[in-house]
Amino acid sequence: MNSSPTPDFGARAATYDQLRPADENWREVYEALVREGDLAGRRVLDVGCGTGKFAAALSERAKVWGLDASPEMLEVARARAPEVRFKQGSAEAMPFKDGWFDRATLWLVVHLLDRPRAYAEIRRVLSPGGVIAVATFDPSYFRLFWFRDYFPSMEKIDLARFPTREDFAAELAATGFGEPTFTRISQRAEATREVALERIRGKHIATFDLISDEEYEAGLARAERELPERIQYRQEWLLTAAATG
Repeated sequence: MNSSPTPDFGARAATYDQLRPADENWREVYEALVREGDLAGRRVLDVGCGTGKFAAALSERAKVWGLDASPEMLEVARARAPEVRFKQGSAEAMPFKDGWFDRATLWLVVHLLDRPRAYAEIRRVLSPGGVIAVATFDPSYFRLFWFRDYFPSMEKIDLARFPTREDFAAELAATGFGEPTFTRISQRAEATREVALERIRGKHIATFDLISDEEYEAGLARAERELPERIQYRQEWLLTAAATG
C-alpha cells in the first residue's frame, strides 16, 4: 500500500478542479442538495470544502463558511470565492461556536472522516432544528466504476469507506440527529479516452493514494493500451439530510 494512510489533497489542489470540473451532472447534484438540505437563505458551513467549488456556488443563495484541513486547497478556495469565509481546521474539532450555523453540508467528504466525532461536532455547531446535508456516492457505484477493472482493489477499499443508508441512520441517531431522509440520483456520464487518461495520470480521485504503486502503474499501462475512444458510464449518488433532534 501507499506509505500514506490518508489521501494527500494538498498535492491535488492545483489540478483538482481541472480534473473534476463542474458539469451538468455536478449542477444536478448541487441543486438537489440545496433543495433537500433547505440551504437557501441559511447560515451554512461547508465541511471539507476543498477548493471551494460548492461553497462558491452556494454563496449566491446563502451565507457560507468553508472548513478544510488542507491549506493548499483553501488557498485555491480563497482565490475563487473571496466572499466566503474559509477556515482551516478539522471536522472532528471545529473552530466554531456552539449553535452558530443553520445548516452543515458535506460534499464527497463524509467517507474521509471519523464520522461519529465529525457528526458530534456538526451537531454542536448547528442551531436547534439545524440540518446536516450530505452528498456522497451510493455504494452501488463502486461496482459500476468505469475503471474498476484497471485498478481492482479500489472497489473493496471504497465499499469499506463510503457509508450505506444503514450506516447513516445508525451513526446520525447516535449523535443526536433525527431520522434521515434519502435521495438517489442516477446519472449518465461520458469521457473521451484523452480525458480518462488525464484523470488517471493526475490521480483525480483520492483512492489512488490507497492502492499500491505497482497496481497503479499496471492499471495505467493497461488503460493506455485498452481504453476505447469514448467511455460511457453511470454515476450513482446518495443524498442524506437529517435535523438535530
